[in-house]
Amino acid sequence: MKHMLRKKISDALTALAQKEGLEGFDISRNFVVEEPRDAKHGHLATNAAMTTSKVFRKKPADLADLIMAGIDNSEGWIERMEKAGPGFINFTLSLKWWAEALGGLLAAGDSFGRGETKNRKVMVEFVSANPTGPLHVGHGRGAAIGDALARVMEYAGFEVVREYYINDAGRQMRILGASVYARLLELSGSAEPFPEDHYRGEYIKDLAKEVWDEKGPAILSRPREEVEAELTDFAEKRILNGIKEDLAAFRVQHEVWFRETTLYKDGLVPKALADLKARDQLYEKDGALWFRSEALGDDKDRVLIKSSGDQTYFAADIAYHWNKYDRGFDQIIDVLGADHHGYVQRLKSAVKAFGRDPETLNVLLVQLVSLIKEGKVVAMSTRAGEFVTLREVVDEVGADAARFIFLTRSPDSPLDFDIDLAKSQTKDNPVYYVQYVGARINSILKSAAEAGLPVDGPADLSLLVEPEEVALIKHLTTFPDLIQSAAAHQEPHHLTSYLSSLARLFHHYYSRHRIAADDPKLAAARLTLARAIRGMVRRGLNLLGVESPDSM
Repeated sequence: MKHMLRKKISDALTALAQKEGLEGFDISRNFVVEEPRDAKHGHLATNAAMTTSKVFRKKPADLADLIMAGIDNSEGWIERMEKAGPGFINFTLSLKWWAEALGGLLAAGDSFGRGETKNRKVMVEFVSANPTGPLHVGHGRGAAIGDALARVMEYAGFEVVREYYINDAGRQMRILGASVYARLLELSGSAEPFPEDHYRGEYIKDLAKEVWDEKGPAILSRPREEVEAELTDFAEKRILNGIKEDLAAFRVQHEVWFRETTLYKDGLVPKALADLKARDQLYEKDGALWFRSEALGDDKDRVLIKSSGDQTYFAADIAYHWNKYDRGFDQIIDVLGADHHGYVQRLKSAVKAFGRDPETLNVLLVQLVSLIKEGKVVAMSTRAGEFVTLREVVDEVGADAARFIFLTRSPDSPLDFDIDLAKSQTKDNPVYYVQYVGARINSILKSAAEAGLPVDGPADLSLLVEPEEVALIKHLTTFPDLIQSAAAHQEPHHLTSYLSSLARLFHHYYSRHRIAADDPKLAAARLTLARAIRGMVRRGLNLLGVESPDSM
């Protein structure tokens, strides 16, 4: 819709420029085509006359008249053009346009809205929870956002790789092994107190019980340091396998599982630092190695190697992102928790230091999730080991409801997740409300076929003249723009809004008009529209990783 009208306006401007002897001016892109705030002003509006009036040295109102006169409407797609205000032009599209637009949508089938290959390789790194415990509900929100974004970007034409960064090095892993050891001591009857800074979740007790049942008290007779190292490996493998199983149940797959230890085994940290040093981005001070990040947009310079010789976490993060670009990715997207807010600019400064465009790194910060059950907020504390796991939420409400609800808000907005609402089968449950559209249309089509009505044959779509029908077709045809915008701005949550709006439009239409009308020709047209809506629901839900059941 917008592309069609933009081309007609551009052609009119170009022809007018040639007539005025202004061929050297590029005016074809210097305007917008958008939906007016008030539907009474038509389907679309443009500011083309106002943004190009100086080029043509004419008043916007006069130029608007010339633009309208120069627009080719030989196909009859524009019903009405009107000048408004200081030089806006409002357009009302004809029923012929909507009929042809719906026909084009149906002809495109499953490829409708799919973008052309962009030859850009994108990495989406998401979840990346430390393998020190099971995924909690907050990780689930990041998983839904990252996976839906990857699906949308692939549909938009990007080559996408999903990656999980395994933090399998450092202090938190040593504490993991020590936590299991401390629980083994408890099983042995030891009175040694459990350390305050260790992991306290029930899963640690379960891991210790598994070790105790297999190896018995004899394991405690060996050197503690040796046993804790062994327990670290054991616990990390068990927990990581559990994470993979939980993500699979949540319909999330990663093509790459990148271990932090790889940075050290393959010497990637020294290589990255050598690159920065060659670019004069490092200096020594007080026995430490510093990164000149303040000059690149950070609030201060950062230590990479301490005076003790130990590397900072930031040094590893720099090496990891250096490696991402070294692997040939054109765009990097990190989906991180909101507590990483202060980390964003320093990462961008590192990207800039490597000679890369910092705008090719985008960090999505995911805000917290508050679980609500029976009208009350469920208290959670990861430090105390008291939290609701992703698997518990999926088991209770299902992957469909969890994924859809996680995606109903922008990542940078806190989210209230109402367990009872997610389990309800009412219009207040957003995923049920959308899924029911597809199920209801399936029932309509089945009944129509049994009654001998044509449900998949040719139809005269020009018979779709009701305002509700035009509103539905208009909404359907905005899908390609939605996909490109969601991919460009990394905002997959707009897809849930799109589907919710489509569901509202359909339910309103269904309440006012009989789809299987008495007139066979009208019935065929309306059933065709219904099929298009069902296809869009399936397509949109699939991009969100949500199923579209045939019956409910």
